[in-house]
Amino acid sequence: MVERPLDHELGELKKLVLTMAGEVERQLMLAIRAVVERKAELGEQVIAADEVIDRREIEVDRQIVELIVREKPLAGDLRLVMTAGKIAPDLERIADHAVNIARQAIVLARVPPLKPFVTIPMMASEAAAMVRDAIGAFVHADAQHARNVIARDDNVDAMHEQVFRELLTYMMEDAKTIPRALALLLVSESLERVADQATNICEQVVYLVEAEDIRHRHGEVEKQA
Repeated sequence: MVERPLDHELGELKKLVLTMAGEVERQLMLAIRAVVERKAELGEQVIAADEVIDRREIEVDRQIVELIVREKPLAGDLRLVMTAGKIAPDLERIADHAVNIARQAIVLARVPPLKPFVTIPMMASEAAAMVRDAIGAFVHADAQHARNVIARDDNVDAMHEQVFRELLTYMMEDAKTIPRALALLLVSESLERVADQATNICEQVVYLVEAEDIRHRHGEVEKQA
């Protein structure tokens, strides 16, 4: 099969989204390292690098506009382009959550540790894996893989609830722990929202492949996964 000029353009667009996703994932994991290793300087690095992600989103938008004007894609090709345009803001929001985590890491680095880290690193690992797998589903146009990722959101929600219960216990037993517990709770909430953004990406992938809008239908999606 002869490759169309549009195929090359779409491939470049996918690469750009993949590059952005890789950068976002690195920011997220660096922010978690800042929390776990109690290194404020790592948190500062995450905050300083956020501009790079913002510029990457603008680059995706520019490439999409140029592609539409130049190639005038239709049907499935147009869905791919529009999906990329919706995924980039989700990735930018994930980077914003990484910044929020980094800010809490800086706060936590200044005070004694509240408790050993167990659940939060597990949450971070799963949320980052969901983002990675969501982008993989996009690149390979794999709707089933996207549905499988959506089903994993419940795991992150459950871990977030566990963290909340643990931290609530600390705060109820000793009011002096409240500032540290709240900072950790904000970290957990940010990770839960990262998983939500990965879910949003997967919903777009299902629409891209199957032309089916599954937003707000997670129960049905999980039955199919």
